[in-house]
Amino acid sequence: MAHITLPEGLPGISGPLRQFPVTAKPLLLLAETILRGPSSLTMGERETIAAFTSSRNQCRFCMMSHAAAARHHLDAEGEDRCLVDAVIADGSDAASSPKMKALLAIAEKVQEGGKGVTAEMVAGARAEGADDDAIHLTVLIAAAFSMYNRYVDGLGTQQPDDIALYDQMGARLAEQGYVSEKR
Repeated sequence: MAHITLPEGLPGISGPLRQFPVTAKPLLLLAETILRGPSSLTMGERETIAAFTSSRNQCRFCMMSHAAAARHHLDAEGEDRCLVDAVIADGSDAASSPKMKALLAIAEKVQEGGKGVTAEMVAGARAEGADDDAIHLTVLIAAAFSMYNRYVDGLGTQQPDDIALYDQMGARLAEQGYVSEKR
């Protein structure tokens, strides 16, 4: 049961977003910008970083919904959708490319507090093909999702058990985004 009064039937972040539209607007715009805006990283890669960060923060709702969104994007991008589950289970060791391995290692340090990111890690990411945009967005996604995760869990929001529900959420996020009129 949520720690505050939230609309019935809206799991995870959906309830607080509906209940508090003034804060919902910038939170959704931030998600839209970092996960779907122009970038050298694909939307599948960015959603994978979000799901990875959420898994490290033990936020089941965000991990499951963003992993599902990542799978849908990766399918559309011609990538292996199983990669997301491997990254959640094994971290940067499971990444499909040396660049993603380096970026996930950075994301993990940001999730832990940020100060663990070193110049050597950034140089390593650059050596694997990451540009300033990719490094910037990796840090921002990991930082933002640490906030989103704490928002969802700190309010004690509803966490559905139905995996099919997360797949539906992921499909909707991949297709419509975060600030869609259909939301």
